Amino acid sequence: MDYPNLAMELLEKMQSLRRARPQRNITEALQGEAFVLHYIANHSPEVLPSEIGHEMDVSSARIAQTLNRIEEKGWITRQIDINDRRRILVRLTPEGKAAAENHRRIVLGIAAKMLSLLGEDDATEYVRITGKLADLIVKHKESL
Repeated sequence: MDYPNLAMELLEKMQSLRRARPQRNITEALQGEAFVLHYIANHSPEVLPSEIGHEMDVSSARIAQTLNRIEEKGWITRQIDINDRRRILVRLTPEGKAAAENHRRIVLGIAAKMLSLLGEDDATEYVRITGKLADLIVKHKESL
């Protein structure tokens, strides 16, 4: 197998996809405000900023900026933990829960539409291969 040429073809196809931008909303959902909302919603009722930062692999300053923007929109509250005053607990407001659900619905719709373009067999195979690649990359990330 000529992996270097196959890799070049893959990169060209990925570039074509990037230019078409169908995954923009999906990418945004996996980072930034939408990701933070989704993370908090799935780890409720409260989370620590450090947990979000660890999951996103970003600095505490970046998380603080993102939380500030989300708080300004009224989607979260931050409170000092009464059991450990050094910790700040982040919670979704009802508006934040609605925003998280709206983001989730939009992203699932886009992903489902993209998969439907492939057809049932190819969509299933694509998800299987993507999962396999993700598992292998995690397993071998030190050597990549």
